[in-house]
Amino acid sequence: MPDLRFLAALAACMLMASAATAAAEAPVMLEEMTSTELRARIDAGATTAIIPIGGTEQSGPYIALGKHNVRAAALARTIAQKLGNAVVAPVVSYVPEGSITPPAGHMKFAGTLSIPESTFEDLLFAAGQSLRQHGFRHIVLIGDHGGYQKSETRVAQRLNKAWAKDGKAGALALLAYYDVTQDPYIADLEKRGYSKAEIGLHAGLADASLMLATDKSLVRTEALARGPSPTVNDGVRGDARRASAELGKLGVQRIVDTSVTAISEFAAHGAPPTSHKESK
Repeated sequence: MPDLRFLAALAACMLMASAATAAAEAPVMLEEMTSTELRARIDAGATTAIIPIGGTEQSGPYIALGKHNVRAAALARTIAQKLGNAVVAPVVSYVPEGSITPPAGHMKFAGTLSIPESTFEDLLFAAGQSLRQHGFRHIVLIGDHGGYQKSETRVAQRLNKAWAKDGKAGALALLAYYDVTQDPYIADLEKRGYSKAEIGLHAGLADASLMLATDKSLVRTEALARGPSPTVNDGVRGDARRASAELGKLGVQRIVDTSVTAISEFAAHGAPPTSHKESK
């Protein structure tokens, strides 16, 4: 006669595995669902909405202008899949990039698009309000670009202030998503023998490696292998010629793991402490 306790345990394990598989396979990108499908996801317990923020800016001759947008979307998708109860809003691709006239910073290079900081913050605020209106209780802002991290914080504070009375929703500026690439990931690369100058601050080895690990089609690998190392005059701070997807996966893993942990904590207990490092 079969052991009933064993059968019960086996059934429980199979149920848990089935639930995990279903969560992993559930759609997470808002734009890929119908309105009815999204409502069903919310009613089934999807409480978290992630707003990924990218930016359209130059990254020298070897990385495409959509770097931040594509990377933010890809990483947000993975984060949401691991959470199991999250949906990813459309990527915000128009962000502050500095003065348009006269051009400053990245605006000196063709293809960079810039909007006023106040417009950017109002857009994020309205997006957060919209998602809350549809039933999401945890709104998370993740930004792939260093220049607007303070704006994320201000928007989260505005949303939390607006929602303070009913206490039914909260917002988190997940600065750790970006910060983890500034110290821990850089340390990972240095341990493997790469210098800070090569790793770089913009479109260098770290940046290109992250892009190769998320969408290699945006990196001009053949030109990168044969061409010279760009300089600051080309809009680059670093040397991407030894970049690889394998190195990028180190950063991707850090970003995903850190984000999943922080969002889970936020959803369970409220926003965890955040930090911020200034970066170009």
